[in-house]
Amino acid sequence: MHHFGLRLRAERTQMNPSLYMFKRGAGKVTGRTPHNQKTEIHFVVVNMDEPRLYPLNFICVLPEQMSPGAQPNSNFSKIFGEKSVPLARSLLANALERENDVEIKAAIGKRLKMLEPRPILRVKCCYCGNLFEPKKFRRYYQRACIDCKKKMLFNRT
Repeated sequence: MHHFGLRLRAERTQMNPSLYMFKRGAGKVTGRTPHNQKTEIHFVVVNMDEPRLYPLNFICVLPEQMSPGAQPNSNFSKIFGEKSVPLARSLLANALERENDVEIKAAIGKRLKMLEPRPILRVKCCYCGNLFEPKKFRRYYQRACIDCKKKMLFNRT
């Protein structure tokens, strides 16, 4: 049981959100088959201003993936709004500094890496050489820019 907190004003109530991490592993019933025993690490956001312990001070689960500009699709994003990504980063960074368990440190590192913004991918058109942002088709990326693609389509007829 690990608590790492940061003060923040969320909506109308004063909250002191903190990250509570725990493992559910191979020794406990996790709903997995005996051949697929895996240790699961759960990240839960709790309110440290409430005098009660977990699960009574539960706020929400920290989602695995969050995108800064997207619609809030998780309770964490709905509760903390625009400050959800910076709050998640600060909670995870704070937990990474204080954590001793190797498995939990690795899980925190993965979560922090997922929160990093992805660079915009730009490739050269294979026909004209101009840079453009390609669309992805299954596992492949578009090779020709829109202008060259239009030229190819109109030249067929």
